[in-house]
Amino acid sequence: MTPIESQGFAAKVAELALSTYRGPYSDLAARNAINCMADTIAVALAGAHEPCVTLLADAPGVCAAAGSSLVWGTSRKTSALDAALLNATASHALDYDDICAVFGGHHSAPLVAPLLAVAQEHECTGDQVLRAYITGVEITVRLSRALNPEHYAKGWHPTSTVGVFGVTAALGCLLALDEARLATALSIAASMSAGIKANFGSMVKPLHVGLCARSGLLAARLAQAGYDAGEHVFEDKQGFFEVYNGAGKYLLERVFEGHDGRLEIEGSSVGIKQFPCCGSTHAAVTAALQARGQTPLREAQIRSIRILPNGNRLAHTNKPRPRTALEGKFSVQYVVARALLSGAVRLEHFVEEAIQEPEIQRLLQKIEASPHPDMPLAGEHLWGAEVIVQLASGEVLSRRLEDLPCRDGNYPMTDDELWEKFQDCAGAALPSDNVAALFKAIHGLPALPDAAAIVRLMAA
Repeated sequence: MTPIESQGFAAKVAELALSTYRGPYSDLAARNAINCMADTIAVALAGAHEPCVTLLADAPGVCAAAGSSLVWGTSRKTSALDAALLNATASHALDYDDICAVFGGHHSAPLVAPLLAVAQEHECTGDQVLRAYITGVEITVRLSRALNPEHYAKGWHPTSTVGVFGVTAALGCLLALDEARLATALSIAASMSAGIKANFGSMVKPLHVGLCARSGLLAARLAQAGYDAGEHVFEDKQGFFEVYNGAGKYLLERVFEGHDGRLEIEGSSVGIKQFPCCGSTHAAVTAALQARGQTPLREAQIRSIRILPNGNRLAHTNKPRPRTALEGKFSVQYVVARALLSGAVRLEHFVEEAIQEPEIQRLLQKIEASPHPDMPLAGEHLWGAEVIVQLASGEVLSRRLEDLPCRDGNYPMTDDELWEKFQDCAGAALPSDNVAALFKAIHGLPALPDAAAIVRLMAA
């Protein structure tokens, strides 16, 4: 009998979560975690007034309860559950939040909002919140190792379907659940796992993240209150793994394998987005920018463009004629066209007017996108792309990148680049003095006696 069979999978994960929360973390883990948390807060402030957030906030029943938790970028306060829902949705509203290639999703967006909402209620220290965040990432990414690439390829959105367990583990630790109650919370969360990739390119994708954050917090609170759940809801023949992946499509032992003693937040596959669009397009954008170099290009100079992403990246980004700004974020054709014409891909390029520019629309008609014929569909290096630009002059510009999910540990953003992005995003909701103070406070998180001090700087 294996340890999983004798103890139960949920209990083993709870044990792993608590040992991570209570254990040491390195300077590298702290630095990566703080950079990811700062980035998440910034992009959430930039997305705070997007329709997917404001329509949700105005929906009947949402924000109906009074509370102490801030809706970021506003003066509004509500319950921790509703604040988690709204702020996590805002974190993913612009699809500008960090990603993890191994996970195939966005590890911070579901985590940061509920952690800070609870911190406002329970006077948590910065170190406690940081430890809970690191724990949430650890559980999320380790679970994804057992499930991917099958889980992602099947059509699930791992940010929410797998992320809910990371949120539950993080909140359970922050709320001081013991191992048995944390196992119960994880089992409750198994019935809250949801999100399908067919909704990519719509308001529902960021809603996945908001619901994930709220569900993880709710699962932890229900377990804390005495709720019960099945003991084997993960490994049962009608449990999570069989239902969501299918027989033979998962390897549970991968969750508990060591990785050279490193925490997942220290891994090279964790990175921050340089461009405000789907992470699956970033290798193609970077290849286009590098192929173009410093030479200005106009649509009339380009005869044709071939985009050859890794096949895993194309199914949800193959949108040759995006109609809206949101669809543009998931159109590898649009972002490559924008990179070639503008020499950059920025927030300002995801408004309706930018999508409908006549020159962009003409260039989109010259683009062909198809899966790369010799890039692997399984393994760890699944984020490559090649871009080939045939100019009217006969010259060919091309660049191939084997694996670039974003600015990850192999190609990290500099301190100046991190500040530039933070300032650009947070400045959409806050005055410049608050932006600088917020950045400084987040980077002092381990020594903060009251983590809620960060949230108070986010009030408009």
